[in-house]
Amino acid sequence: MKIAIRYYTKTGNTKKLAEAISQVVGAEAKTVDEPLSEDVDILFLGSAVYAAGIDEKVKEFIKSIDVNVGEVVNFSSAALIESTYKQVKKEVEAKGLKMSEMEFHCRGAFKFVHRGRPNDEDLRNAQEFAKAIIA
Repeated sequence: MKIAIRYYTKTGNTKKLAEAISQVVGAEAKTVDEPLSEDVDILFLGSAVYAAGIDEKVKEFIKSIDVNVGEVVNFSSAALIESTYKQVKKEVEAKGLKMSEMEFHCRGAFKFVHRGRPNDEDLRNAQEFAKAIIA
């Protein structure tokens, strides 16, 4: 099974999740600045919420996909809203790709809110989620 991990982060929270997932799926976590270069069965795509939306770089990455992707799996962190799933799904489906119904989300630290998140438990939960996806 070919797996890729791409993420976008401004604070480092989503990078922590991507690196935790990387440890259990055997794929290198890379930023969305690096396009997919080959077909993948699963694309773990990480994002966060900035000003109530996903960053334009995430949208640009999705639009730029020109290889076959079996399924996109969302993972995210945010201080206030619940997840980026709906926003990412909209972009993924507009591109004609399949979005997994499963997702991972946890709180992320932002200024004085949710300090220390994602924490060790969040990272372990992200790893368990990833293991379940590839099982």
